[in-house]
Amino acid sequence: QAQLEESGGGLVQTGDSLRVSCAGIGRTLVDFNMAWFRQAPGKEREFVACINWNGASTSYADFVKERFTISRDHAKNTVNLQMDSLKPEDTAIYSCARSRLYATTCGRAIGDYDSWGQGTQVTVSS
Repeated sequence: QAQLEESGGGLVQTGDSLRVSCAGIGRTLVDFNMAWFRQAPGKEREFVACINWNGASTSYADFVKERFTISRDHAKNTVNLQMDSLKPEDTAIYSCARSRLYATTCGRAIGDYDSWGQGTQVTVSS
């Protein structure tokens, strides 16, 4: 399993932007589909966005469409999530995950991923 490390979380206000990043430590992310999930206090982990191995295909949860953008940088071995127009309900721990499946398109199911980072806290104040 790969070691994943998130960074970039923080405290922002409603309407602000924030960019979180996920770096592969010791293992390449280049050949794998990647995803971001989030978990708010008292709630289950939920899918946010995913990107396929070459960046040609992405998928987003309905609640972040038009606001969040997932991207990847193969040279830096990172996957990023640009979050714009943040809302208080976006407050959660954001975790990146590496897929256990080799597929053309990325999946939305937690079970599709077998390597997870510790997460980074994003807090949006009203």
